[in-house]
Amino acid sequence: MVVQGAGTEIEAQVASIVDGMRGMEGPLLPILHEVQEEFGYVPQEALPVIAKGLNLSRAEVYGVVSFYHDYRKQPAGRHVLKVCQAESCQSMGSDDVAARLKQALGIDFHQTTPDGRVTLEPVYCLGLCACSPAAMLDGEVIGRIDADKVDEIVAEVRA
Repeated sequence: MVVQGAGTEIEAQVASIVDGMRGMEGPLLPILHEVQEEFGYVPQEALPVIAKGLNLSRAEVYGVVSFYHDYRKQPAGRHVLKVCQAESCQSMGSDDVAARLKQALGIDFHQTTPDGRVTLEPVYCLGLCACSPAAMLDGEVIGRIDADKVDEIVAEVRA
Protein backbone atom coordinates (compact mmCIF):
# COMPACT_ATOMS: atom_id res chain seq x y z
CA MET A 1 0.00 0.00 0.00
CA VAL A 2 1.46 3.35 -1.00
CA VAL A 3 0.70 6.43 1.10
CA GLN A 4 -1.29 8.87 -1.03
CA GLY A 5 -1.31 12.66 -0.84
CA ALA A 6 2.39 13.20 -0.31
CA GLY A 7 2.58 16.64 -1.93
CA THR A 8 5.86 18.19 -0.83
CA GLU A 9 9.31 16.69 -1.20
CA ILE A 10 9.44 16.07 2.56
CA GLU A 11 6.05 14.36 2.49
CA ALA A 12 7.15 12.19 -0.43
CA GLN A 13 10.34 11.11 1.37
CA VAL A 14 8.40 10.37 4.56
CA ALA A 15 5.83 8.38 2.59
CA SER A 16 8.65 6.31 1.12
CA ILE A 17 10.05 5.64 4.61
CA VAL A 18 6.60 4.65 5.90
CA ASP A 19 5.99 2.38 2.92
CA GLY A 20 9.30 0.63 3.48
CA MET A 21 8.86 0.11 7.22
CA ARG A 22 5.13 -0.29 7.84
CA GLY A 23 5.39 -4.10 7.77
CA MET A 24 7.59 -4.14 10.85
CA GLU A 25 6.15 -5.03 14.22
CA GLY A 26 5.65 -1.75 16.08
CA PRO A 27 6.85 0.46 13.21
CA LEU A 28 6.17 3.93 14.64
CA LEU A 29 9.41 4.42 16.59
CA PRO A 30 11.66 3.02 13.84
CA ILE A 31 9.89 5.21 11.29
CA LEU A 32 10.36 8.30 13.46
CA HIS A 33 14.04 7.44 13.94
CA GLU A 34 14.48 7.04 10.19
CA VAL A 35 12.70 10.34 9.49
CA GLN A 36 14.92 12.13 12.00
CA GLU A 37 18.00 10.46 10.51
CA GLU A 38 16.93 11.67 7.05
CA PHE A 39 16.11 15.28 7.96
CA GLY A 40 17.90 15.87 11.26
CA TYR A 41 14.52 16.39 12.93
CA VAL A 42 10.90 15.27 12.58
CA PRO A 43 9.23 17.88 10.35
CA GLN A 44 5.67 18.86 11.25
CA GLU A 45 4.47 17.91 7.75
CA ALA A 46 5.71 14.35 8.35
CA LEU A 47 3.19 13.68 11.12
CA PRO A 48 0.02 13.38 9.00
CA VAL A 49 1.84 11.20 6.44
CA ILE A 50 3.01 8.84 9.18
CA ALA A 51 -0.41 8.85 10.83
CA LYS A 52 -2.19 8.01 7.59
CA GLY A 53 0.33 5.35 6.63
CA LEU A 54 0.00 3.58 9.98
CA ASN A 55 -3.74 4.21 10.44
CA LEU A 56 -3.12 6.31 13.56
CA SER A 57 -4.40 9.73 14.52
CA ARG A 58 -2.11 12.73 14.16
CA ALA A 59 -2.45 13.19 17.92
CA GLU A 60 -1.06 9.69 18.55
CA VAL A 61 1.98 10.37 16.37
CA TYR A 62 2.51 13.83 17.86
CA GLY A 63 2.18 12.36 21.36
CA VAL A 64 5.05 9.97 20.70
CA VAL A 65 7.24 12.68 19.13
CA SER A 66 6.62 15.06 22.03
CA PHE A 67 7.05 12.37 24.70
CA TYR A 68 10.51 11.19 23.69
CA HIS A 69 13.25 13.78 24.22
CA ASP A 70 15.44 12.55 21.37
CA TYR A 71 12.96 13.56 18.68
CA ARG A 72 13.56 17.10 17.50
CA LYS A 73 10.89 19.39 16.11
CA GLN A 74 13.44 21.60 14.37
CA PRO A 75 16.89 21.01 12.91
CA ALA A 76 19.76 20.71 15.35
CA GLY A 77 22.99 22.66 15.17
CA ARG A 78 26.17 21.32 13.61
CA HIS A 79 27.12 20.00 17.06
CA VAL A 80 24.70 18.47 19.56
CA LEU A 81 25.77 18.77 23.19
CA LYS A 82 23.78 16.74 25.71
CA VAL A 83 24.31 17.36 29.41
CA CYS A 84 23.26 14.65 31.85
CA GLN A 85 20.67 15.81 34.36
CA ALA A 86 20.14 12.50 36.17
CA GLU A 87 20.50 12.25 39.93
CA SER A 88 24.09 11.01 40.00
CA CYS A 89 25.31 13.80 37.73
CA GLN A 90 23.27 16.39 39.61
CA SER A 91 24.82 15.30 42.89
CA MET A 92 28.26 15.76 41.32
CA GLY A 93 27.60 19.23 39.90
CA SER A 94 25.88 18.89 36.53
CA ASP A 95 23.65 21.88 37.34
CA ASP A 96 26.76 24.06 37.57
CA VAL A 97 28.16 22.53 34.37
CA ALA A 98 24.87 23.20 32.57
CA ALA A 99 24.71 26.78 33.85
CA ARG A 100 28.29 27.43 32.72
CA LEU A 101 27.58 25.96 29.27
CA LYS A 102 24.37 27.95 28.91
CA GLN A 103 26.18 31.15 29.80
CA ALA A 104 29.16 30.46 27.53
CA LEU A 105 26.97 29.50 24.56
CA GLY A 106 24.26 32.09 25.22
CA ILE A 107 21.47 29.54 24.92
CA ASP A 108 19.25 27.41 27.13
CA PHE A 109 18.35 23.73 26.86
CA HIS A 110 16.46 22.87 23.66
CA GLN A 111 17.97 25.85 21.86
CA THR A 112 20.52 26.28 19.09
CA THR A 113 23.09 29.07 18.90
CA PRO A 114 22.17 31.77 16.37
CA ASP A 115 25.07 30.73 14.14
CA GLY A 116 23.70 27.17 14.00
CA ARG A 117 26.82 25.62 15.51
CA VAL A 118 25.50 24.09 18.74
CA THR A 119 22.27 22.65 20.08
CA LEU A 120 22.18 22.16 23.85
CA GLU A 121 19.97 19.41 25.24
CA PRO A 122 19.36 17.81 28.63
CA VAL A 123 19.62 14.03 28.79
CA TYR A 124 18.57 11.82 31.65
CA CYS A 125 21.41 9.31 32.01
CA LEU A 126 24.32 8.51 29.78
CA GLY A 127 25.35 5.48 31.82
CA LEU A 128 28.48 7.21 33.13
CA CYS A 129 27.37 7.55 36.73
CA ALA A 130 30.85 6.62 38.00
CA CYS A 131 32.26 9.52 35.95
CA SER A 132 29.71 12.17 36.90
CA PRO A 133 29.02 14.82 35.80
CA ALA A 134 28.82 13.64 32.21
CA ALA A 135 27.90 14.95 28.78
CA MET A 136 27.81 13.78 25.20
CA LEU A 137 29.13 15.81 22.28
CA ASP A 138 28.18 14.53 18.83
CA GLY A 139 27.79 11.00 20.14
CA GLU A 140 31.04 10.96 22.14
CA VAL A 141 30.68 10.72 25.91
CA ILE A 142 32.70 12.96 28.20
CA GLY A 143 33.02 12.21 31.91
CA ARG A 144 34.12 14.12 34.97
CA ILE A 145 33.31 17.51 33.50
CA ASP A 146 34.75 20.46 35.38
CA ALA A 147 35.18 24.14 34.50
CA ASP A 148 38.28 23.43 32.38
CA LYS A 149 36.45 20.75 30.37
CA VAL A 150 33.53 23.12 29.85
CA ASP A 151 35.96 25.66 28.38
CA GLU A 152 37.48 22.95 26.14
CA ILE A 153 34.06 21.86 24.92
CA VAL A 154 33.00 25.43 24.16
CA ALA A 155 36.26 26.08 22.27
CA GLU A 156 35.77 22.86 20.26
CA VAL A 157 32.20 23.61 19.18
CA ARG A 158 33.07 27.19 18.25
CA ALA A 159 36.05 26.16 16.10
